[in-house]
Amino acid sequence: MKAMAVEPARVRAAWQGRISGCLLGKPVEVLSFEQGRPGLQAYLSNSNALPLRDYVPLVKGSIVERLGKDCCRGRIVRAEPDDDINYSVLALLLLEEHGLSLTTADVARAWLRLLPAGMTWTAERAAYRTLLDNMADEFVNGADPGFDLRDCADNDYCEWIGAQIRADLYGWACPGRPALAAELATRDATLSHSGDGVHGAAFIAALGASIPALDDLDTAIDAALQHIPADSKTAAAVRFGRALAGRSDAVDRLHERYEGLSPVHTLNNLALVVWALCASDGDFGVAIGDAVAAGWDTDCNGASVGGLMGLRGGPIPDAWTIPWNGRVGVSLAGYDELPIDELVARTVAVAESISASFFTSIDGRLGRAS
Repeated sequence: MKAMAVEPARVRAAWQGRISGCLLGKPVEVLSFEQGRPGLQAYLSNSNALPLRDYVPLVKGSIVERLGKDCCRGRIVRAEPDDDINYSVLALLLLEEHGLSLTTADVARAWLRLLPAGMTWTAERAAYRTLLDNMADEFVNGADPGFDLRDCADNDYCEWIGAQIRADLYGWACPGRPALAAELATRDATLSHSGDGVHGAAFIAALGASIPALDDLDTAIDAALQHIPADSKTAAAVRFGRALAGRSDAVDRLHERYEGLSPVHTLNNLALVVWALCASDGDFGVAIGDAVAAGWDTDCNGASVGGLMGLRGGPIPDAWTIPWNGRVGVSLAGYDELPIDELVARTVAVAESISASFFTSIDGRLGRAS
């Protein structure tokens, strides 16, 4: 695969798609967790929102009103802060500061400086706690961590979805270089995850790097699969999700296959993401709408599908972007809101910087082999 020039329009669509998909799934996330797919389907059906092709309507007195009313149709004025978008912005900040030299220790220091512990969940919160309990006092200022950072990933959630939702921007910054994108995502992921938790992140990053450089989605998926173990459960989930495209019982099959897994596990959500991408026939609203309506981690899946659909080319429809007015809420230290134009410009600059330095770095040898 050949590396390619950064395309600002594609980067913009990736940001817009990720933000819109996240915003679509955000108000029903807790509903999906607490009431499962039946509760989610009942809410959407009773509010005449199926098939889901617009932002979620608000039902008075519902759990959605209590926890997500500002993300509902007719009430949106900006993209409200969410961990899925926090991590994309954080990855941008990491690449701006460290570029190809990014290490897992750099990710840990950035968390300590920028990521509020209260905005972390599951594996990230467990890793954060381990980091705080064991790190050397001067670690945040650049000293040795004082313990093996791999201990942070020794937690009960290490194969859940957290690392996968942190991976997208590494793919955006490395168009045509899936091996490098997967490597950067892996360095980030291994702070808190292991096994399939890391493989899911590597796959999403590699897919994001492959899509702009290849003719069709199937070929890009095949290319991304080369960067995770072929015999892993992650690879099996990707293959299963892709095989369901075109089946009327696809969502039933997904829920049957992964019954018993946490709704925030990597495997079930990744299979759903791949299915939604492959079944959408290139229609952005179909892709994110079906991904969210299918359940599990609705905002994460909407965000992942939306960003990857944006990379496939063509602008995101105005109906999805106009409501949030280019305003992106962020809950990182020193940031409250960022304009979409700034996020796009900074991402393009990072991607161009990575491209310029690529062939003079150790990672360049890795990338040329991709």
